Amino acid sequence: MRHGESSYNIERRVQGHCDESALTDAGRASAKQVGAALTDLPFQAIYTSPLQRAKETAELIAAGLTAAPVLHPTDDLKEVNLVLWEGLLFTEVAEKYPEEYRQWQTEPHLMRMVIPAADGTAIDFFPILALYEQARQFWQTVLPQHAGQTILVVAHSGINRALISTAIGLTPDRYQSIQQSNCGISVLNFSGGLGDPVQMESLNLTSHLGDRLPKIRSGHTGPRLLLVRHGETDWNRQSRFQGQIDVPLNDTGRSQAQKAADFLQPVTLDMAVSSPMLRPKETAEIILQQHPQITLELNEFLVEINHGLWEGKYEAEIKQLYAQELADWHTRPETVQMPEGENLQQVWQRAEIAWKAIVTAAASRPEFTTVLVVAHDAINKAILCQVLGLKPANFWNFRQGNGAVSVIDYPNGAESAPILQAMNITTHLGSVLDKTAAGAL
Repeated sequence: MRHGESSYNIERRVQGHCDESALTDAGRASAKQVGAALTDLPFQAIYTSPLQRAKETAELIAAGLTAAPVLHPTDDLKEVNLVLWEGLLFTEVAEKYPEEYRQWQTEPHLMRMVIPAADGTAIDFFPILALYEQARQFWQTVLPQHAGQTILVVAHSGINRALISTAIGLTPDRYQSIQQSNCGISVLNFSGGLGDPVQMESLNLTSHLGDRLPKIRSGHTGPRLLLVRHGETDWNRQSRFQGQIDVPLNDTGRSQAQKAADFLQPVTLDMAVSSPMLRPKETAEIILQQHPQITLELNEFLVEINHGLWEGKYEAEIKQLYAQELADWHTRPETVQMPEGENLQQVWQRAEIAWKAIVTAAASRPEFTTVLVVAHDAINKAILCQVLGLKPANFWNFRQGNGAVSVIDYPNGAESAPILQAMNITTHLGSVLDKTAAGAL
């Protein structure tokens, strides 16, 4: 998670390695709220940046935990080193270093600082590339010490983005593609060390702070899309592959949809699109009961993956009949052709067609537009991969819980690079962690 609000955050100054920025009263209050939200989770260790705004945040969180472990400050969690900018207002940076600032926003992997050396020469320094190496160093040092354990990492916006990116395979050019709000919580599930499969369970949760969704950045002109997975079905609960078999919501699924509706009730919706299948359509209809002015549009390209001969079967049955294919589906999904069904590339193509059409339609409206999109596990994962520039091989890097909400912003219109503001929010279902059914698609 990121530290609480700081004095430099309020002043819109660049912080970086500078340690003059301290928590505000609001930042301290938010840190205490995080401690309350995480109080019952069994952390075996807390790692923190040694910079005061992060370290104090970690100390305040630890004070709210039922059983607080030892804090481990480490320089590997310091914020990105912006040595020439630190202490300056962002407006001053944009005026004094216009090309570097442009790179920071649009080509962060190319961003270069020319730093004068004591001997009169100059050093070329690439802050974002250095930050990603720092993040890898942290994971390589820490992960082997905590196999099977839960740890808390309290740091900064930039290093957190690098940590998440190096875990799931995002390259430095995508540095600006994910957001980290003050005291926002993200959850990563590692299967082993760095380089082994990693699932991003959630990204940038803020509802424990009273912000249901991350705040929209100033100057934002493009649409915001809320991507929701349908509520639970009996087949989800039973680990039974449903695919394009039209299984309806069960009572738990309807309850999840209602909780999603209550969660999104204060949000002004302008459009709504759903897969035409029963489970997402009913989820969308329940949410829209609180937005009666919205007409639900149905998009055939959003239907779930066609599992072919796997549909209607329990995972245990498929393991007996298609052992290698099922193993490949769990480890190399991009290689699997479902018997008499689809492959992931086909799902990818129609998810892309549907998503682009929705984004274009939303961006063409004269006013700021928020769109509700309700679909399925595989479709949502394909969309999230595409938003971040990832490939079908990254399919399993994302978790999509039943009734979960993800937030994607297009700050400068349909053609601008999207930002994943939050992913797989399930706090409205009762927990910071996703405890929804982990059954088959």
